[in-house]
Amino acid sequence: VLIVGVNGQVFGFGMPDDKGVWKGLDVDTAKAIAAAVFGDANKVKYVAVTAVQRLPALQSKEIDVLCRNTTATLVRETTNGLNFVHVNYYDGQGFMVPKKLNLKSAKQLGGATVCVLPGTTTEMNAADYFRKNGMTWKPVVIEQNVELNKAFFAGRCDSLTSDVSQLAAHRSVAPNPDDYVILPEIISKEPLAPVVRHGDDQWYDIVNWTVMAMIEAEEQGITSQNVDEMLKSTDPNIQRLLGVTPGMGKALGLDEKWAYNIIKQVGNYGEIFERSVGKNTPLKLERGLNELWTKGGIMYASPVR
Repeated sequence: VLIVGVNGQVFGFGMPDDKGVWKGLDVDTAKAIAAAVFGDANKVKYVAVTAVQRLPALQSKEIDVLCRNTTATLVRETTNGLNFVHVNYYDGQGFMVPKKLNLKSAKQLGGATVCVLPGTTTEMNAADYFRKNGMTWKPVVIEQNVELNKAFFAGRCDSLTSDVSQLAAHRSVAPNPDDYVILPEIISKEPLAPVVRHGDDQWYDIVNWTVMAMIEAEEQGITSQNVDEMLKSTDPNIQRLLGVTPGMGKALGLDEKWAYNIIKQVGNYGEIFERSVGKNTPLKLERGLNELWTKGGIMYASPVR
């Protein structure tokens, strides 16, 4: 079984539904890794970790991989001894405020109290933003997402700051989502990606190429619905990806059906995006940067060859 560190408290990315079934973009990424390794997307044990707990849990081998909207940074990849694989969600930090405050810009937040999670790039980015713009702020630091939401929705803070995708997720579970607006400023780059430990190159390769296989499948027009039909394709790129032409599985130390199993059981990147966080979900997120490079985004997989 694959032991995966997930959020547990962010709708659309990683949390159980009311029946206890884990769902979200990061959850589907974990399922895809399990499908590649075991041929079974359900062979996953989910471990909910807070922002403070997540990196130590990976470093101490409590989990095999971290799929928990975590930003790739230089210090995390060096001092912390971790490797980030291909990005599975390009994000940026923003601010959410109650609509009744009538704010139009984050530059109007001088002197504001701001709810923020500790142990994140979010806290540092916010401090940098206020300092750079010559504004003061009062951070209200709360470790658990659920408690953070409660504090913000109860009016303990003027603003909540996080990655925009998480702000959308928090807003979707508000008592009245329409009472809150996300301000237009994006104050940082937050490339979110699964994470593994230094020192196991094969495991890094497997997790990295799992993410890229889903992106490549979308680009090639392969879905969970048509993947069996696509086995008959004469396109050499599709033949290599689906294992009709052998070699890619062997290179990873996996079955030649590794990518077929991912696509059949979990779907391509577009499928997991749309059902988890897309415009028809409560988050209502546009693809934006997470659209394929052929359609104006920056999602781009290396060649499977």
